[in-house]
Order: sequence, then C-alpha cells, then structure tokens
Amino acid sequence: MRGADEPSIRTGTRVHAFDDGDALGDHDGTAVAELVRDGTLSPIEVVEAAIARAQLMQPQINGVHFPDYERARGEGGGTPTGLLAGVPTFIKDNVDVQGLPTNHGTEAFEAKAAKADSPFVTQYRALGMRILGKSRLPEFGFSASTEYMTGDPVRNPWNPEYSAGASSGGSAALVAAGVVPVAHANDGGGSIRIPAAVCGLVGLKPTRGRFVPDTGEKQLPVRIVSQGVVTRTVRDTAAFFAGAEEHWRNPKLPPVRHVRGPGSSRLRVGLVIDSVNGTPTDDETRRAVLETVELLEEMGHVVEEAPMPVSETFAADFARYWGLLGFLITTAGARAFDPDFDATRTDNLTQGLAARCRKELARTPGVVYRLRRSTKEYRRAFRRHDVLLSPVLAHTTPPIGHLAPTLDFEELFSRLQTYVGFTPLNNAAGSPAISLPLGATSTGLPIGVHFSADLGDERTLLELAYELEEARPFRRIQDAAG
Repeated sequence: MRGADEPSIRTGTRVHAFDDGDALGDHDGTAVAELVRDGTLSPIEVVEAAIARAQLMQPQINGVHFPDYERARGEGGGTPTGLLAGVPTFIKDNVDVQGLPTNHGTEAFEAKAAKADSPFVTQYRALGMRILGKSRLPEFGFSASTEYMTGDPVRNPWNPEYSAGASSGGSAALVAAGVVPVAHANDGGGSIRIPAAVCGLVGLKPTRGRFVPDTGEKQLPVRIVSQGVVTRTVRDTAAFFAGAEEHWRNPKLPPVRHVRGPGSSRLRVGLVIDSVNGTPTDDETRRAVLETVELLEEMGHVVEEAPMPVSETFAADFARYWGLLGFLITTAGARAFDPDFDATRTDNLTQGLAARCRKELARTPGVVYRLRRSTKEYRRAFRRHDVLLSPVLAHTTPPIGHLAPTLDFEELFSRLQTYVGFTPLNNAAGSPAISLPLGATSTGLPIGVHFSADLGDERTLLELAYELEEARPFRRIQDAAG
C-alpha cells in the first residue's frame, strides 16, 4: 500500500487513490460491509486504508475540512452492526457531529465543538459507518462550486483544474477519488445532485421528510433541504436508504425498503431538455440526455417531450428565496451560529444575496406562497408520466474560478442561474430526484443525467437506476480507457 507521502495514481488528467493492495481496493460500500461482516476484513483495516487514502489525496483535491482520524481509530475493531457497518465515511460540515466544530464553510465565525450529534447524524450512524471527519462545502452551501474567498478550492478528481460542484463538493470529491465509498451530502437546490453529476457519482435527493429532519430544517419558510449521500454505485445508495429506514421511517410516506435490482414495469418518461429559466442546454449535455433517451427506448420505456411542471415565475421566485436565506444568515448569524459571528467576513455571494433580498423584501410573502404551491403544480406531471428526464445542469462542468466567490456578485449570480436551472424545482416541491453518471464530455469529464419522480417514489428511481447501470456501466476514474 502506498504511504501518505507518495503520489496518487494518475490516469491522464485524473487523480485517485484506488489501490488493489489495501483493504478498500475497488470495493463499493456494500462490498466493504459484506467483507467486514464475514470477517475477511476488520473495521480497523478499513479505517486505516481510508485514512491513508485521505492523507494522500488531500493536497490534490482538498475535500477534508476537519479530520477526526484518531477517534475513528479509537472506535476499535469489533464487528459493528448496521447495513453499511464498517464502511468509512465523511460528514458534510453543515451538520453537527459530537466533538467536532460545524463551520458551514465560512470565515465569519470559528465554531466550537458540537456537544451532540444532530438528529440526522444519529440516524446516519445507525448504518454502522465509521466517521473519519468533516468534508468541505462552500459558504453556507449557497454556491454550485466549492470555492472560497481565501484558501484553496475543492478540486474535481477527474480533472483538478475543474470544479467538484457543490455544495456537497468535498464529499463528492472524496468518494470519486476512492477515499471512501459513501459520504454524507445534503441538498437545498441541487447540492447532492450537482456534485454527483460533475464527479461521476450517484446522487439521490429524497422526498421531503424521508429522513429524520436535521437541526434547523423545519424552521425554514419553505423546507427545501434534504439529507442523503453520494456514492459510486446504485446499490450503495439503495442500501443507505434501506438502512436509514430501519432506524426510522416516516409513516406519512410509502416505504422505500431495500431495492436490490431493476423493476419490471415499463415507464412513461417525460423529457424536459431546457430549463425553466430559459437558458438553452449546451450541446454536450443535450447529447448525453438524448443518448439516455435512446437507451430507455431500447429497454422498452416510452419517452415523450413534456413541459416543465412549474409556473413561469418559479426561477425568479427561487432566486429571491435564495436571497432571503442570505439575508437571514447575515442578520441572525450571531444567534444562529455564534455570538462572534461577523457578517462582514462572509463572502461576496452571501453578502450579495442578502443585499438583493433587502431591495425586494416586500415580495417575500408572495415568493414563499408560490414556492409552497409548487408541490401541487409539480405533481400534475405524474398524471401522465412515471418519471421526468432532464439534464442535471444546463452546461458542462466549469473550470475552477468560473463560479468563484471573489467575482463581482452580479456576474457570479448570473453564472449560477445559468448553470443551475433544473434541480431547484425538486427542492421547492419536496420531490425525489436522482443524478446518474451516464454521459461524458469530449475531454472525459462526467455528465449527470437527472430523473425526477412523484413524492414518495424513490423506489421507482432506484429500480430505473439499477437498470441503467446494468445496461451502461458507469465509467470508473481508475480505468485508463473509461
């Protein structure tokens, strides 16, 4: 096994830590858990392999914010319980893990160690995974690229000159690079699906209320945030949903249960190729979606064009809600986070969002009303279709700097709105949606394809994802010709 001071493996422009000589090998989380369960691997072997990989990759992808390696080592080598028991993981640095600070990607305050796990982290631990520390996110999760005013960005393992997406960019980079098979992510406008799309991963945003609500989620005027994971295989995502459901299940939603393979039903698929904000999808992304249409039709599914199931005001309303969140953070940060919170130390994006909201504060009640109503509008699409197919993003992955918070706010916000046109609807409507790594650019960067379903129907998305993964196996970063 390579030491932490040795170079990572490079495949063209790619960097990764996959190593056949260590305990993690090429395994996904399901395989690791099975090997731990039958005694082939010990939990401490797996933890040590993941720590070595994390230390190896950190200088190149910068995905780790707070390492907690000694505590992970100290959890011992007994046989853990849970569906993903023994699998090493990271938690995104915007939820509380007992003993670690939660800094939300900002320099506006310095967090103290959390006194207890947040409610969702308690559910997360029930799967038996070993937490190695906190992963990076952009400030308060507002951006679609994990970059900062000062300090290094998180880099995409498929090409470190490009963005790893956001806001779960640190988690996605660590999973894509082979450091861990599964990492925590959450999604308030696409933040599971966007980094999954640009890093070649599976990212399923759940139905609102699917998991235990985390601290603060219920306080939002429109509850747009959902918790989840990013993984390299459909079966790992399915295992996470099943294991979380064993710990706690929302009785108001149909159970997902453990989805283990493709479904037999042929689906009616509605195709949405251009975003609600009017931005045309670029050629390479459009091609990836249309190639997926061909694959679906070969499988016997029926695909037809469909309108975006939302009112024409949606894009503007979500942008204003985005601004409202910036306003609330800058005005209430001392109460919400730390008495020493200093709003002047937030980045250009946060401050610009807050300023934008101040100018339009009178519109807020109408914005909140219409976003809440979007659930009903969205669900009309499923009178005719079982799932909707679209791009995840309107254009391919940008280079580092294109979405940097050092840019003038108006320029940055315009670029973000152009880029992120498809994912926010599911957050407002509360519906499930998944990004699958089914496409690639001419230079080899991943392109994610997006499927959305009706409320509570994660099972259909997972069954379809299995079928597509079998028909077109996902490209692997460690394969020279992948």
